[in-house]
Amino acid sequence: MVMKMIRSVKALFSSKYSKQCVWRIKFKSVLLLIAVVTFLYISEMINHFYEVDFKKFQYPLEGNIEKYVMQLRDNKIPSKQPINVYKYEYITDCLQKCQDKTPLRLVIVIKSAIPNFERRYVIRRTWGYEKRFSDVGIRTVFLLGNGNDTKLQAKIEREYLLYRDIVQANFTDTYYNNTIKTMVGFKWAVSKCPYSKFYLFSDDDMYISTKNLLRYVRHPTKYPEYLTDVENTINNGRLKRMKRQLVDFDLPDGIRFYSGYVKQTSPFRNRFSKFHMPLEEYKYDSYPLYATAGAYILSKDALIDMHYASLYTKHFRFDDVYLGILAHKIGILPYHSNYFHLFKVKYSPQNYEYIIASHGYHDPEELLQVWNKQRELGSA
Repeated sequence: MVMKMIRSVKALFSSKYSKQCVWRIKFKSVLLLIAVVTFLYISEMINHFYEVDFKKFQYPLEGNIEKYVMQLRDNKIPSKQPINVYKYEYITDCLQKCQDKTPLRLVIVIKSAIPNFERRYVIRRTWGYEKRFSDVGIRTVFLLGNGNDTKLQAKIEREYLLYRDIVQANFTDTYYNNTIKTMVGFKWAVSKCPYSKFYLFSDDDMYISTKNLLRYVRHPTKYPEYLTDVENTINNGRLKRMKRQLVDFDLPDGIRFYSGYVKQTSPFRNRFSKFHMPLEEYKYDSYPLYATAGAYILSKDALIDMHYASLYTKHFRFDDVYLGILAHKIGILPYHSNYFHLFKVKYSPQNYEYIIASHGYHDPEELLQVWNKQRELGSA
């Protein structure tokens, strides 16, 4: 019986019908292969095969640009002319923000879209409030580009007259101009408000704890543990000595500090992606380390050096990656903090006790509610 079944199977596979089935399977496989290759080609994902190892990274201007940065910092004429200058003019420049040259602790620069009036209004009442702490000098500005809607622009002009906190320049305000917006912000901070120790750059859909941020920059490597150490010291009756050692610690002047949610990613070669990166624009298989654009903090010296480095670094379409390239070219290593969050953290008082930044607050009313709750608990 078994032998009879085996002979039947052999007869089936040797038949004309079976040969046609095999041919059809092969034909479909070839079609599938052609479809896959075509998709990889059209989507440009095939370009992954042509990438260059990041270990060989060079980005125009190639070579050591730090000497030009130092020449500019020393107010000398650089030995080489800049290759990348963002020649945009300010519509409003908030010159009065730092006109008295008062030493500041923090300048907050918020990248905002033109129509986001409600977000700006709530931020002024919450984490962007300049008088949040009576003994800490803070200045806040909103960074905008230009649009084609004359009615919206008229509202922006009225908003500026009311609050005097909008820095607007004459570039087109679109997603792919975020690098221009960011570098216009850097230029403003360096040229119009260079009197602060730290500079926070943030999107307008962020929850920020200004209090936790100020705690963080005092002792980044021990945050938030050093706060717990202080509490333990109080309980043990040694308040004065230990509080002076821990709380009065501060980052030294001259340090180049660049921190946030730090990551290293690979370019998206899929041309249908929002983050598509053509091979001819960037050929390497990885980006340098960078702090994601939602929120990041810079010391004054890091800000100045990265601004001058941008004059000798070719434009790049993604602002956070561009800052990573600048930092890499002048030897600044971004410092990662687990308390800057790339995505929205589910709210609870415990979750937000030490959070510095949480992304995804598109609803201004929600931001107001969460911030007020955390302020009552002493951590906003």
